[in-house]
Amino acid sequence: MATGFLTKAASAATLPVAPLYGAFLSYFIYHPPRRPHHKKPEDLGLTSTDVQVPLNGKPRGLHVWLCEGDTERVVVLGHGLGLSKSASLAQAAMLNRAGYTVALFDHRNHGKSVSDPACWGMSDRHTDDVVAVIKHLRAMDEYAAARFAVFGFSISAFPSFYLLGRAADCPVDAVICDSGPALELSPLFRNFVAADGLPIPGPLRTGLSRKALETVAASSALAMLRVQWPPAAEGAYERTPMLFLAGERDTMIPAAGVHALGERYPLAEVHTLPDTDHLQGIKTQPDVYADTVLGFLERTLKD
Repeated sequence: MATGFLTKAASAATLPVAPLYGAFLSYFIYHPPRRPHHKKPEDLGLTSTDVQVPLNGKPRGLHVWLCEGDTERVVVLGHGLGLSKSASLAQAAMLNRAGYTVALFDHRNHGKSVSDPACWGMSDRHTDDVVAVIKHLRAMDEYAAARFAVFGFSISAFPSFYLLGRAADCPVDAVICDSGPALELSPLFRNFVAADGLPIPGPLRTGLSRKALETVAASSALAMLRVQWPPAAEGAYERTPMLFLAGERDTMIPAAGVHALGERYPLAEVHTLPDTDHLQGIKTQPDVYADTVLGFLERTLKD
C-alpha cells in the first residue's frame, strides 16, 4: 500500500509539468532519435545503389537505397515513424525478387536523411518526401516511362495515401499501405502515446499526470499535422487502385478503422491479416502477405 500511495503522490506532484512534457513528446514523435540502419540491402541478398534526393534546395536531402529491377515497374517504400528504411527491407526483397525496381527512402529526421526542426504542417512535409523521391526517379531516363506504386507503413502510410491529392503534380498508379491509415486520426496518436514507445519518466507514467500527458501529446501531435482528413473521394482517390493491409490484433491502428477508411474509396481493397499485430504481417502471414501484395501489383502496374 505504501508503494501505491507513493506512486499516486508522485503522479499528483508532477501534474503541473505533465502538459509541458506532453507537448515535448508531440515534437519527439516527428523528431525521434535516429536509429542506425540495423540491416542493409546486401544482408537480404539485394544489390543496391545509394541515391541522394535533393530536398528544399539541399543536394543531400533524402537518402535512398535503389534496388534495380524492371525499369517499367517501380515501387517506392517508406517506413514507420521512429524507424528507418531498413525496417522495410523484407518487403523490398519480396518485391525485387518478383522483378520490381524498388526504392527505399528515409523520411526527413530519420535514418540518413536531412534534419528538419519544423513542427508545423508535418503532413505536407512528409508527403513532400514521397513526392521528391518519385519525381527524382521519374527524372532518370530509365524510369521516365515507368508505372509507379507507393508503399507506406504505419503512421507514415498517411502521407503515402495523402500523395493522391498531389496527382496533378505527381501521379502514381497504385498505393499500398501496411498497418494504416485509418478513418480517424485522434485515436491513432492516443494509441501511439499509450503504447509506451516514448520516453516517459516514472512519475508521469501513471494517474492524472499520465492522462494529462497523453491528452496534450496526442492533441498537439494531431495539430502539428495541419491536415484535412479524410481526403474526399474524388479525383485520384476515385481512380487509383489502393491496397490496405490491416492486422487483426493491431491495437495501434485497429483494423476496423482501416476498413472504415477503405469503404470511402471505390478502388480500395482492405485485407485483414489474422493473428497479426502492428506491422507484423510479413512475419506472421508471409505467404498471404506476398500473394496479396504481388497479386495487387500484377493487376495494377501492368497494362
